Amino acid sequence: MKERKVRNFRFTGLGNCHQPHLLVESPSLLPPMSSTPSPDVRHFRRAILKLSGEALREIGSRDNISPEIVDRIASEIAAAMKSGLQLGVVVGGGNFWRGASASARGMDRATADYVGMLATVMNALALQSALEDEGVPCVVMSAIEMKNVAETFIRRRAEKYLDEGKVVIFAAGTGSPFFSTDTTAALRASEMGAQVIFKATMVDGVYDSDPKKNPAAKRYETVSFQECISSQLKVMDTTAFSLCMDNHIPIIVFDLEQPGNITTALTGGAIGTVVQ
Repeated sequence: MKERKVRNFRFTGLGNCHQPHLLVESPSLLPPMSSTPSPDVRHFRRAILKLSGEALREIGSRDNISPEIVDRIASEIAAAMKSGLQLGVVVGGGNFWRGASASARGMDRATADYVGMLATVMNALALQSALEDEGVPCVVMSAIEMKNVAETFIRRRAEKYLDEGKVVIFAAGTGSPFFSTDTTAALRASEMGAQVIFKATMVDGVYDSDPKKNPAAKRYETVSFQECISSQLKVMDTTAFSLCMDNHIPIIVFDLEQPGNITTALTGGAIGTVVQ
């Protein structure tokens, strides 16, 4: 398979001083897959941010979507966009619906998954509204046609929007049942030529066991795709891992709950666990 060539950008600094710096004038190959950390992992021009649906709801809230949480996420994305980043966002729908859970209770799995896809569209529209309030141009592209509320996903058009500096929110999953939104993130990253995927979670990285259940759980600074798959580390599903591994797209897993972490991650700060 032919390797893609991209121009690498480096994001440096903290606070409001993030500026992109061109590393090389001539195109260079994407960083190869490695079991050790590579400095190139945090040098990127185009990225995908994966948000869970639950991330949009305050813990303990009865709301499916908490406007205060969505506004904070949008504000942090807006700060990162000032650096010249090209960003796609994939958001889940678990704050409304979980297809696998509904299927386990007797609902047809394909139908349950389609309901979940519609839930991601609601989350995407909420995030779009918050980003536009921050002055960030934003487009929602749905894998299921619903032209009254979102554009239908077309790869070349999505790439054009990214080149124009617009945030593209990819909604409705892959458009097919049986695939998670983690797999959607891996798929869209591959299609868009993104150099990295950021997965915002409720923990500060990847652990060898659940840190909420095991206080002695070990946190990885870096871990290979093979280790994640063989040890069944619950970061992403196996399909997503395999797709990222095949296309040499690293994943950076970080804590969403800490204010400022989204901006830090999207501007190349040292944060979270690198999976590569």
